[in-house]
Amino acid sequence: MQIINPATEEIICEVTEDNTKSLAAKFQLLKNAQREWIATGMDVRVKIIKQFSGYLENQAESLASLLTSEVGKPLQQSRNEINGARTRIKWLAENAEKYLGEELMTRDNDLVEKISYEPLGVICNISAWNYPWLVGVNVFVSALLAGNTVMYKPSEYATLTGLAIEKLFKQAGVPAGVFQVAIGAAEVGNELLKLPFDGYFFTGSYKTGKYIYEKCASKMVPCQLEMGGKDPLYVARDIKDIQSVAAATADGAFYNNGQSCCSVERIYVHEAVYDAYIREFTKEVGSWKTGVPTEEGVYFGPLTRKAQLDVMENQVADAVAKGARLLLGGKRMKRKGYYFEPTILVDVTHEMDVMKEESFGPIIGIMKVRDDEEAIRLMQDTEYGLTAAVYSENKERAENILHQINAGSGYWNCCDRVSAPLPWSGRKHSGFGVTLSHAGLRSFVRPKAWHLRG
Repeated sequence: MQIINPATEEIICEVTEDNTKSLAAKFQLLKNAQREWIATGMDVRVKIIKQFSGYLENQAESLASLLTSEVGKPLQQSRNEINGARTRIKWLAENAEKYLGEELMTRDNDLVEKISYEPLGVICNISAWNYPWLVGVNVFVSALLAGNTVMYKPSEYATLTGLAIEKLFKQAGVPAGVFQVAIGAAEVGNELLKLPFDGYFFTGSYKTGKYIYEKCASKMVPCQLEMGGKDPLYVARDIKDIQSVAAATADGAFYNNGQSCCSVERIYVHEAVYDAYIREFTKEVGSWKTGVPTEEGVYFGPLTRKAQLDVMENQVADAVAKGARLLLGGKRMKRKGYYFEPTILVDVTHEMDVMKEESFGPIIGIMKVRDDEEAIRLMQDTEYGLTAAVYSENKERAENILHQINAGSGYWNCCDRVSAPLPWSGRKHSGFGVTLSHAGLRSFVRPKAWHLRG
């Protein structure tokens, strides 16, 4: 399998994909090692995970360079991702004992009632390429802390980072049989679905997630899916600092080239502030530098996948044909690499794909609305339910709107963010299940009730 640099289209290297035989052997290693791993004790597992985080800190620059080379994100954004992963690891490691340790529920004379949390066993983590460190940490660090062994399949577009993760785990003291990496594309993913894992945890597109869910249904094991979104953002009429709001929401839409599960994917702006907001938003995006992602100061690098260029072009063509107006961008760049111009569309409607289907690229549709009620109706008009955001001077107003949106996360005066103490979960076509927070740690265990008399 060839690993291609999306900024230059050059082959970085070639790697050998796994096959049925090698995957079965790796699975057996994981199965054999699981009992020993749980027997090491929580304190040892926490120490090892903290050591792993220390290696991330020490090797941050080389790891960021590796990530940029294969996914194309600007180098500073790769650095940010690795730092963000360490922040999440810190919270998970420091809270594992608190939320995974035994809980005494009742002590009444000769009766003790308690809850213990037992690992699922051997889990399969089929992960994503857009934030391989962050979405990976959400799953495999929590799983390892809980006493599971892990088969980690990085996306074929983030293979080298996946191998680096495996290497660092081993250096930190994770036994070889406790964490294994499956290398390959869709065929390897299919082979993993045939193996008797005790749980499946997927991050990626709705189409692939639905396929995995259907394949796993007969296994009667946990199957958790974190899929895409069409995340809405509403700018209310009472905002005062339009320039700051425009800058913050533009970053929410275009950071990592819009290739984030929780990127702002559609914006609704009250008509009273619409013109000023559009002016400031366009000026902000137009000021950002596009270029080779290893150059300092670059905000827009290439898209990770060449096929996504067609998706961008098709959404633009569909919108313009149905009456939308291009304010910025709208086409792929004439240069080496998978570059697409940052694109702003106005006069958009929900008849257009750009306002209904996940874009996952540097494109945004901005729609004028009459009032809060129209904004709520349009924000609700989606099959997805990952995040929603409101910018307003009034907290009560924002919370009232967000209570009406069926999404896993609500943002007031912020957007496109994830925090380790809070649950990360989707609804509807954005998936189900939880990572992060105490609820996420407990996604990787099964509670056992103890009734002890005597």
